[in-house]
Amino acid sequence: MNLLCSSATSFLGEWGPFQQRVFFLLCLSFIPNGLTALSMVFLGGTPAHRCMLPAHLNLSAAWRNSSIPLEEDASRGGDLVPSKCFRYKLEHLMNYSETGLLPGVDVNLSNVPKEGCLDGWEFDHSLYTSTIVTKWNLVCDESWKKPFSSSMYFGGILAGSFISGQLSDRFGRKPIMFATIALQVVITLIQIFSSSWIMFVALYFLLGLVQISNYLVAFVLGSELLGPMVRTLFSTAGVCLFFALGYMLLPLLAFFLRDWRLLQVTFMLAGCVCLPLFWFISESPRWLLSQGKVEEAEAIIRNAAKVNKIEPPALIFSPLMVRAHNICDLLRFPNIRWLSVTMWLIWNTLTIAYYALSLNTANLHGNPFFNCFLSAVVEVPAYGLSWVMFRWCSRRLSLSSALFAGGFFIFITQLIPPRMTSMLMMGKFAVSTAFAVIFAYTAELYPTVLRNTAIGASSTASRIGSIVAPYFIYLGTYSVSLPYILIGSLTALTGLISLLLPESFGMPLPETISHMQSFPG
Repeated sequence: MNLLCSSATSFLGEWGPFQQRVFFLLCLSFIPNGLTALSMVFLGGTPAHRCMLPAHLNLSAAWRNSSIPLEEDASRGGDLVPSKCFRYKLEHLMNYSETGLLPGVDVNLSNVPKEGCLDGWEFDHSLYTSTIVTKWNLVCDESWKKPFSSSMYFGGILAGSFISGQLSDRFGRKPIMFATIALQVVITLIQIFSSSWIMFVALYFLLGLVQISNYLVAFVLGSELLGPMVRTLFSTAGVCLFFALGYMLLPLLAFFLRDWRLLQVTFMLAGCVCLPLFWFISESPRWLLSQGKVEEAEAIIRNAAKVNKIEPPALIFSPLMVRAHNICDLLRFPNIRWLSVTMWLIWNTLTIAYYALSLNTANLHGNPFFNCFLSAVVEVPAYGLSWVMFRWCSRRLSLSSALFAGGFFIFITQLIPPRMTSMLMMGKFAVSTAFAVIFAYTAELYPTVLRNTAIGASSTASRIGSIVAPYFIYLGTYSVSLPYILIGSLTALTGLISLLLPESFGMPLPETISHMQSFPG
């Protein structure tokens, strides 16, 4: 037999010392997630490279300078650039050099046979001292390993999204949140000493698993501890702004460190800073009630009242019998089934757009550190706008308009010169706004008994999008405009589909499935 809160704990107020402590401490826990979620932009940075020539090779200066064939670069409008993966056969170059022939004068270079980079690669170290690409030569025939590394990380996020909701609904929000933060620190420490790419990728999968777990559980914990007004601020602007703060720190740290191992050290230290928060953050009373732990829930509420210097009423909770729920309930009844399928589709498309745009910053024209920082900065006003929309506007129209605007700006990016990234950043702004809204919107549509499971399931479904997002970027090697056409069209179409969702603006959080609104809205 379980118990649920039958009356709101409104006597605590909205913004007392207890709520302020919960708000800011939980928000701090999102900074490490912002640091690491898109870290592959710099961990896997690919500097300019060319085939290495053995130092002892007896070649004249003219032939050394002409040892790399020229190829057309589609990203530069078909300009000729030195090949990154081929060189002229060395035996032929040595023969020409010994006989005194000059390249382009006595020898037509187009007739000289080519070979791969048999002696490795020379990397330009002006941007990066070391990355996993330079460490394990993830270029040319091995270039698939870089997007695969990102996909493995997002595969871990998919697994973590699935199990975190189940674990936190079973064992509690607080224990799972801090257990996964501790695991994040340990895994990052081991990853620093990776001896092979396979070891790095295996640990990167586990890192994604624990990071999304503490992110989702902390989000739900804040949603359940805070009152309606502050919950809106927390779930839109609060969570996302602190995530964006971590994201903005990423290019700054990468700019000064330039080494993937040192960058990993900062990620580990950020996680260590969050561990002491365990002694200052409470368990969710809503979860305790759903488990029948009424005395523990009342103790937390009475302590909160004491911190806020408010006298609690004699009776805080009254009993209400409910049955236990699990992830199968998201598909058990037609109403919640179609709501869940629609939410999963929206989350999936948003994740493709967000991560494809974010991971692509290293490929844009200009300095990759500045591009990444700009991509992070545009999220700050986006999250501010999401709070304003969530505070005063229809949830459904807020989400739909942000999705449609994002799709429009991304689609027309193909029509402007590559040097201009303004439309792309406008698209990132709109997509970030929609991402902030969908998190909070999902929490409002599902009942307490399934809220964490529902958010975890939605996040799980969306990770299919994050896994394929690196390959949307990879399509740009075949056609520069193709990724923008696909992502823009998908995002705009999803904006129309989101109009089917129920409206939750001004509605109390549902406690049970019977309290949910009907679908379509």
